[in-house]
This record gives sequence, structure tokens and C-alpha cells, in this order.
Amino acid sequence: MATMKTIGSSGKIALGKEYAGRHVLIDEVERGVWVMKLGDVIPDSERWLHVPSVRHSLDRAIAWAEKIPLARQA
Repeated sequence: MATMKTIGSSGKIALGKEYAGRHVLIDEVERGVWVMKLGDVIPDSERWLHVPSVRHSLDRAIAWAEKIPLARQA
């Protein structure tokens, strides 16, 4: 759905409160044409966690850990 917005004198565009605090990737595909996508930033130090093989291993480890009952403290 296309929506018309006006860029204010400070260069800002209001998208609505539902997007407040969200990260937005803005790709200028040509002058005056932007594609905006909502997303989250993955810190470089945590990027390895999203490698498919690592992610699969972590998912298996978490599933295994969820099956193990916690030791009861006396």
C-alpha cells in the first residue's frame, strides 16, 4: 500500500508510533527512490551464532537441555 508522506524541514519523515525505536535499513536504489526494510542489527561478535551449521547445533543442544530435569536442591 502506497502512502504519501511529507519530508519536514529537518529532513525527517514520520512513519508512525508503531515503528518507534525500530531499526530500518534504507537502500537508495536511485536518486529519490528508497526501499525501506524493518530489521534488527546483529553485532559482529554474535554473527557466528547465525551460521546455519552453528544454529543447527545450538537448536539440538537447547532441545537436549530442555529434556534434562533440573537437579532438585535439598
